[in-house]
Amino acid sequence: MHTGNQGEMPLLFNYCKSCKPLPGSPEELEVFKNIQQGFANQFELFFPDNLAPKTIVVVPSLSLDQEVLAKVEGAMYYEERLLCLLLLLRMPRTNIIYISSTAIDPIIIDYYLHLLPGITGYHARERLTLISCYDTTAIPLTEKILQRPRLIERIKKAIPSGSVAHMACFNTTGLERTLAVHLGIPVYGCDPSLIYLGTKSGSRRVFLQAGVPIPAGAENLTGSSDIIHALAALKDMHPHIKKAVIKLNDGFSGEGNAIIKYPENLRGKALHKWLTDNLLTEMKPVAKDMNAEIFLKKFELMEGIVEAFVEGDVKTSPSVQCRINPLGEVDVISTHDQVLAGAEGQIFIGAHFPADADYRLQIAEMSRAVSKVLKKEGVLGRFSIDFISVKENDCWKHYAIEINLRKGGTTHPFLMLQYLTDGSCNETTGIFETAGGRQLYYYASDNVQSDQYKGLSPHDLIDIAMFHGLHFDGATYRGVMFHMIGALSQYGKMGMVCIGGSPAEAYELYTKTIQVLDAETAG
Repeated sequence: MHTGNQGEMPLLFNYCKSCKPLPGSPEELEVFKNIQQGFANQFELFFPDNLAPKTIVVVPSLSLDQEVLAKVEGAMYYEERLLCLLLLLRMPRTNIIYISSTAIDPIIIDYYLHLLPGITGYHARERLTLISCYDTTAIPLTEKILQRPRLIERIKKAIPSGSVAHMACFNTTGLERTLAVHLGIPVYGCDPSLIYLGTKSGSRRVFLQAGVPIPAGAENLTGSSDIIHALAALKDMHPHIKKAVIKLNDGFSGEGNAIIKYPENLRGKALHKWLTDNLLTEMKPVAKDMNAEIFLKKFELMEGIVEAFVEGDVKTSPSVQCRINPLGEVDVISTHDQVLAGAEGQIFIGAHFPADADYRLQIAEMSRAVSKVLKKEGVLGRFSIDFISVKENDCWKHYAIEINLRKGGTTHPFLMLQYLTDGSCNETTGIFETAGGRQLYYYASDNVQSDQYKGLSPHDLIDIAMFHGLHFDGATYRGVMFHMIGALSQYGKMGMVCIGGSPAEAYELYTKTIQVLDAETAG
């Protein structure tokens, strides 16, 4: 447990500062293990106490494959999604150190701090440290931090003496492990050595152990030859399927998927030959500007799976957020119905909370079974489990398709709702309730985008929201919270969380906001 720069672990700090074990070396793994072991004590003693002196070092790095991530417009501004953690400053002795690739506009910071209940903006700002790398290069933020030893020293000095500290990250890779060792503080996230469990291949293995249904398919494929064999075998075993999905193990937001349609009336050797001759021309990657040849090269590097494309006249894509805390306790936090776009419905663009009443408790229980398997493996922190659900004869059938061992598109909207209202999900109903018992719903999206919006500054957006009465009101628990605002001017893109007293009201707020923005930017 870390307690500030001078704290109670001088040996660890001296070791990290003078020796700096090589990334991934046995020495680094041992130091990281020792740091993480103290986290349970920190969690048990300090997390429940809102008045305890705590410091959260927020590192919102998307430490993912940068070539795949480059296909996501404004990817660097996804770092702003974890600004929702600034709302933790409502605890009067909590400090936040927020690191970003580039400086965040002060008006965006003010926008979040204005929402803090019972805390003045001045008091919150005194406990907030913003640190920028001033670096727009296409490498993960954590890598940028590790390239700057002086910046690491600034982070360490910003942790007040006597304050317990931990890192909060989007995902945890070897980069985040190295940074944790250099800082001498634990990470509230999964050990990078367990990262396989969150790949497409690892997810299928976990689902099978948990006894949760999955689409027919094959995992741990290494290249085009494996893909062809898996596609041919899948069609031979399930003649009724019309399409299959080829997925990179570490795809992001559906951008690592490709679709292939089977030809009619081909089986066995004939199908295998057709696939061999036509894979490059018939496989359609979902990501913009990624052709089949590039996709296959990425597949050889990252490996992946082949799955049957799940068909259905009535089909949804729910997701469940879960958490395993440092004490080993499993929580099913929330359910969502994801909104997917693209020709084959593979790209995540938004989510309704909570998921449909017909099945949200079912998928929550299935996710609890999956979480118990992950707990045995040593997983820590937040993660989500994605499903495809099909309605047949008035009954829903659910297929688990992916585990995301990281924060994702449904994490920050729920955190915003939780921190703004101090409420939680009712386990019996799956509906969010405030402390006063009011039920709340939302519609959230990271992909509100239009060329018309390009040129709008954060100041412009907030001015428009205030003028039209869209801004979230803490008295009525109704309104819109914007995020990724920094991407608006250059990319015409941002995110928003629309909170209301019913699913219809929440979605009505979304459509009204789009209408307002379109009208304000017309011409």
